[in-house]
Amino acid sequence: MRFTVAIDGPAASGKGTIARALAARFGFAHLDTGLLYRAVAARGGDPVEAARSLTPADLERPGLRTLAAGQAASRVAAIPEVRAALVAFQRDFARREGGAVLDGRDIGTVICPEAEVKLFVTASPEMRAHRRWLELGGDEAEVLAQVRERDRRDAERAIAPLRPAPDAVILDTTLMSVEEAVAKAEAIVASRL
Repeated sequence: MRFTVAIDGPAASGKGTIARALAARFGFAHLDTGLLYRAVAARGGDPVEAARSLTPADLERPGLRTLAAGQAASRVAAIPEVRAALVAFQRDFARREGGAVLDGRDIGTVICPEAEVKLFVTASPEMRAHRRWLELGGDEAEVLAQVRERDRRDAERAIAPLRPAPDAVILDTTLMSVEEAVAKAEAIVASRL
């Protein structure tokens, strides 16, 4: 069975948590596509060459989940040649036998416009910054400024800007517990299987 769940949304909206839960619940493979861009940035040097030669081992590098790695990923993700180099990898993963859940920023709009389920997970910038601050620490006001800057950069980039697919279900997690958000997403997927 081939079944793709495409989950998009801004940083710290809960999309990764929901994606992991859906993969576990339905037995699907999971790909956090943001890790691809984080790994490209972490390799250093020419980002296009790094994207073209990315290996699974690169996704295991320490430090890929830091705020700095996320900011660097957002910058390399704006390079059209980097995005193009990673498209085939993501599309192959999405159509694998047994089902797949991919989370990122352009899965439902660019990578998998034919996905059986498309979710756009969002939350207020203040809630997302608070979640990121709880996860990583630091100065909460600075984290909020970084979240807003990343939102702006992701939404305004020329190639594959962050936006919901026209047929995506919007899931606003601002006032939801993790359990509530996961339950809503599970119900949506179950209704389409």
